Amino acid sequence: MSTIIGRKAELKELDRLYRSDKPEFVAVYGRRRVGKTFLIKQAFKDRITFQHTGVSPVDQEGERNRMKTQLESFYFSLLNQGLEGVRMPKTWMEAFFLLEQLLTQLDNGSRQVIFLDELPWLDTPRSGFLPAFENFWNGWCSGRDNIMLIVCGSATSWILGNLTHSKGGLYGRLTDEIKLSPFTLTECEEYFRHEQIELSRYDIAQTYMVFGGIPYYLSYFRKGLSFERNVDKILFGRGPRLRDEFNRLFSAIFSNADDCKKVIRLLATRNSGFSREEIAKATGLPLGGGLTNTLASLAESNFIQKYGPAGEIQTD
Repeated sequence: MSTIIGRKAELKELDRLYRSDKPEFVAVYGRRRVGKTFLIKQAFKDRITFQHTGVSPVDQEGERNRMKTQLESFYFSLLNQGLEGVRMPKTWMEAFFLLEQLLTQLDNGSRQVIFLDELPWLDTPRSGFLPAFENFWNGWCSGRDNIMLIVCGSATSWILGNLTHSKGGLYGRLTDEIKLSPFTLTECEEYFRHEQIELSRYDIAQTYMVFGGIPYYLSYFRKGLSFERNVDKILFGRGPRLRDEFNRLFSAIFSNADDCKKVIRLLATRNSGFSREEIAKATGLPLGGGLTNTLASLAESNFIQKYGPAGEIQTD
């Protein structure tokens, strides 16, 4: 049976929201591989009424009709979880109407947890997803005290732009948000102890510098192997586990993945960092809104951090 390491504050908050007597709309976000899905599934186990995960855009490269793929996947989730006698929806408005029907059928008065994982992936170009999702919450969920809607996303800029800082129909609708951060050094040590992987604290510190406290990457460590051998197998050996992780990760998170990778590759060449002007000149990205949005997306996803001269007060 899987055991969750750390996350005590997050588990306590999710339990509080579950036990409230009003509708709750919760966004859980953080960089990919940090453990968002695992947290929700461990927190609620068999108490999830309906769950669905968006189809990764990386797996849809070259497809023209991404909306159809997402709708088809959503339709199959509805069928697998109890809906019968309906045709595949042609629009997101219809898809959420079908979800409302399913939830009504399953409603026995107890808390209904709806878990939509990787929500940003559902919002494909010109799909009409966001207005339909807004209508689902504002027109149906918000009037039912036993509804708890949980959405997750690795595309942090999408979550913040369309939910947290929404200026449209979802303005002020979130009742809570949880940003899931990588493991601390202490949590890394706790994880390795739980998995019976013997590493010195020096090795754990090195592991943290290489993998950044991301639980998914730590899960590839194997008992009986040294730090060096584990890193070699994960990153450099024959068929390394994370061989194409950089490209897949950025394509899954960012709509402007190529620009983001340009910035990351540049920042990796200097320990002291670069100014905005230097980044624009070296990458060819325009010094304006485009670069600002790219840097903001990377910072929100914990890939980069902004620093200023010593003693200078930073403002966003």
